[in-house]
Amino acid sequence: MFNPVDKNAQRLKRHFRIRAHIKGTTLRPRLNVFRSSKAIYCQIIDDTLRVTLVSASSLELKEVNGGNVEGAKAVGTLLAKKALEKGIKAVVFDRGGYLYHGRVKALAEACREAGLEF
Repeated sequence: MFNPVDKNAQRLKRHFRIRAHIKGTTLRPRLNVFRSSKAIYCQIIDDTLRVTLVSASSLELKEVNGGNVEGAKAVGTLLAKKALEKGIKAVVFDRGGYLYHGRVKALAEACREAGLEF
């Protein structure tokens, strides 16, 4: 299943290992991040009910390039604004197997600055 040369397979292996410990509840849903080369996507998920509560992506923002740090900051701010409108203040961060660096870090810090707690 996992090819040791395939970077995405290695990421998925890390992601499964992380997900064994991180669970999103109704009180603290999970903030999941996925990044591609051209866009960045994030969702706030309640794992107990198995529903996506809020989502945001760089595709929603036409003037933003999701492939760079500024785009990730804009998506993080948008997600936090949507979450606060729905009454979600605290989340558990799921980096999706990616390193906490670059776009993933920028998205997380923008969410924190906009008012989400994690």
